[in-house]
Amino acid sequence: MTTSVSPVLPGRDASRPGSPPRRRPWLTYQRKDALAGYVFIAPQLIGIVGFVLVPLVLIFYYSVHEWNVLAGTFTFVGLENVEALFADPQMGEVLTATGIFSVGLVVFNLSLALLLAVLLNRRWRGVTAFRTIFFSPVVVSLVAWTIVWGFLLQDNGGINGLLALVGVDGPNWLREGPTALLSVVVVQVFKNVGLNMVLFLAALQGVPRELQEAAKVDGADERQIFGRIVIPLISPTILLTVIITIVGSLQVYAQIAVLTQGGPGISTTVLVYYLVQQAFDFHHFGYGSTLAILLFLIVLVLTIAQWQLRKRWVFYEN
Repeated sequence: MTTSVSPVLPGRDASRPGSPPRRRPWLTYQRKDALAGYVFIAPQLIGIVGFVLVPLVLIFYYSVHEWNVLAGTFTFVGLENVEALFADPQMGEVLTATGIFSVGLVVFNLSLALLLAVLLNRRWRGVTAFRTIFFSPVVVSLVAWTIVWGFLLQDNGGINGLLALVGVDGPNWLREGPTALLSVVVVQVFKNVGLNMVLFLAALQGVPRELQEAAKVDGADERQIFGRIVIPLISPTILLTVIITIVGSLQVYAQIAVLTQGGPGISTTVLVYYLVQQAFDFHHFGYGSTLAILLFLIVLVLTIAQWQLRKRWVFYEN
């Protein structure tokens, strides 16, 4: 006796012969995974659109208008704000102060951060405590940090008090042109040097010991090992810190506002401070928007230049 088994068609419920095919649910596992991904990136995407892309488009729109908030007028002026930018007699001094501040901050910050990272990468007693001490200014409130330094740099403040102990008559740091900009740079260097120090320290700890020991066996001294082995290996981190520090130096505002208010004269008026001053103190929103576009172009050009130049001095990016 033989038995025959009827085949089960695809999509048909095998337990109930003759029943209609079951519809596949819309919310499959693949769609659930995709939906979860969209939910996770949605806050970041909304933030970028709301706080980056939309303001960026509005800046270009406002730059061709003149908005008088007090009179309630909003007038199309075309390229008049660009012409005012090239005719502004203060622009040269503002750009000079911005350049000096950025170069000073990058040089002092990166040099000190790398030096501290090299020293703290050694096995010394209490090295963890020193790492914490040098990193702690990064988590301190920027305004509180700047106010404290403002008291220390007064004519009768703590810095001049220490100098008086060794017979040195210190200047009025924040009220004299040559020292005012230097003081702002030093305050900013000590505020953020801990962040770059941590990045350099992580990169140094990733350098293989075997390479350094092999170089010592071949007769290389400490300077040659650092210059020809360590620096090339940590060059991707150096590129990262250079980009972060330059972009940060072009966005400084609170330190200038608290310490010098752009003075004496306009010796410490950097581009961001001048932008805010024109837009919100003098109510020149159209001209302030044009200055914001200039700042955007400077940051964009510098970042692209650094990214292209990395091919010459950055190694082991992969």
